Amino acid sequence: MTVKLVYETHSTTVDNETGIATGWLPGELSAEGRRESVLLGERRQDVDAIFSSDLLRAVKTVEIAFEGQAIPRFQDWRLRECDYGELNGAPAELLAPRRPKVDVPFPGGQSYRDVLGLTQSFLADIKGPYDGRKVLVVGHGAQRWALQHLLGDGTPLEDLVDAPFAWQPGWEYEL
Repeated sequence: MTVKLVYETHSTTVDNETGIATGWLPGELSAEGRRESVLLGERRQDVDAIFSSDLLRAVKTVEIAFEGQAIPRFQDWRLRECDYGELNGAPAELLAPRRPKVDVPFPGGQSYRDVLGLTQSFLADIKGPYDGRKVLVVGHGAQRWALQHLLGDGTPLEDLVDAPFAWQPGWEYEL
């Protein structure tokens, strides 16, 4: 059997709208982000469990999306955005280009390869207990790249981190 994994990024934040790289800071959903969260809940009623980053913006996305629902919800620190260290909360343009940070950590933070390892650890932990089930994961851009590399088409992480972001209503994978 397999786990059907649906990945969604957290909803839009005030920082997203103002060009700030939030990193490991909590982040606050914008008015648009709250509307997006409601739509997420409408389109993902068929999941058996929900896992999210423990950062506030992902937690609030799930809370709003699934308010009053009985779907089990879990927070996992391994689903956090990349820790930009000294650049948490800095203008996003200071993170570019990201390719050098695939293997070299941000000053005082993580590399994208570190995030890949945490994502692999998370996937290993859900594989057995959720066999035959559909699991929603709500996280950040770094997990989207990790999942695309690990479970998608195998695109090298180096190519994914500097590619333009194209939002869509979820990505689906089999684990």
